[in-house]
Amino acid sequence: MSSTSSAAATVPAVEASGRVRRAWEDMRGGFSLWRLGVTLGWMDIKLRYRGSVLGPFWLTLSSLIMVASMGVIYARLFHMVLRDYLPFLSISLALWQIGLAGILQESCNCFIDASGTIRAVRLPFSVQAIRLLVRNAIVFAHNIVVPLGVFALYGVWPGMAGLLASIPGILLWGINGFAACLFLGAFCARFRDLPPIIGAVLQIAFYVTPIIWRPEQLGRRSAWLIYNPFYSLLEIVRGPLMGHIPSLDVALTAVGVSAVWVIVAVLTFIATRDKLAFWV
Repeated sequence: MSSTSSAAATVPAVEASGRVRRAWEDMRGGFSLWRLGVTLGWMDIKLRYRGSVLGPFWLTLSSLIMVASMGVIYARLFHMVLRDYLPFLSISLALWQIGLAGILQESCNCFIDASGTIRAVRLPFSVQAIRLLVRNAIVFAHNIVVPLGVFALYGVWPGMAGLLASIPGILLWGINGFAACLFLGAFCARFRDLPPIIGAVLQIAFYVTPIIWRPEQLGRRSAWLIYNPFYSLLEIVRGPLMGHIPSLDVALTAVGVSAVWVIVAVLTFIATRDKLAFWV
């Protein structure tokens, strides 16, 4: 009896060890094939705008119209000087639409959109995450033209120090985006009702996060923003680009939230990786 029970207890441990090994090999294999991920992401952009005159620059044009219209309206509503408010609004919208909300929303369909490739070719699932990040990086490169133009118009420039200070935050966003693909991509492949729910949550987060309004407008209550994880993640990139270094509390919160997010994503990927091909 004792040998039988010990053997029965060993089976789940071996299975768990196998799942961990396969998930680790998948992520390692995905990073070794990063050139393929870059190529796939670039091809996605080319196919999406095939036959278009302006291509991805349609996004730039729509962002320009949005920033100009919202800037004039909200500057009057909030009684702000347009010269001070428009650079803040333009960089905030660009970072939110592509860097945070955009990646989270698209990560829901990371594996679903690649179902044809997953069924036809045996590739690491993590290649699809790299593909999504590359695709969004290209779109972001087109959208960042608008805030840069606004900065140039009003003579607001963070300088080389500000650009360098924003790089750690951007790298942290990349890690979070990769984790979002593993976590949300797996769950949304299994539960197809999740993407619209996440979209609704992000819409609420847009209004409770200082994107179209400034943190100082809350007065002393702005201290409560530290409990909004989107604020910390946004500020570690936006702050240096606006000419100020985020506080230590903001930086530590962003790192802490990211660490928890990555751990949950890796554990989810370990548990779900073997079933993804069937779910998509």
